[in-house]
Amino acid sequence: MALPNAYAAYNKNKVLTASPAELTLMLYEGAIKFCNIAVMAIENKDIEKAHINIIKTEKIIEEFLRSLDEKYPVYKDFENVYNYLMQRLQEANMRKDKEILEEVLVHLRGMRDTWKEVMQQNAARTPGGGQA
Repeated sequence: MALPNAYAAYNKNKVLTASPAELTLMLYEGAIKFCNIAVMAIENKDIEKAHINIIKTEKIIEEFLRSLDEKYPVYKDFENVYNYLMQRLQEANMRKDKEILEEVLVHLRGMRDTWKEVMQQNAARTPGGGQA
């Protein structure tokens, strides 16, 4: 059973060596993953699994809220979006409503895709194109 241990070690190392931008991308990916799992759980009438994964998604959004820096002009915009997503996740959890989760997924995917574009543009501006 060395393979699961190797995979866990790889993932741990990936997180420990990631840049702040890469960590943000990982958080978006995690939120999308957990939200997708919650949708599938609702479809399968697995209420507990849905609840657990909606909470995981909320915790990631809470982390985004905590990491916002007021010195940037977009601070309030992001705060408003994250607060809206939190509200919708709470509603989805109370109602076990997959349509609300699918709406949240649209927003999360859009934010992730925008973040990827920003990362690519920043990499293109650095000497060597961001390549090591």
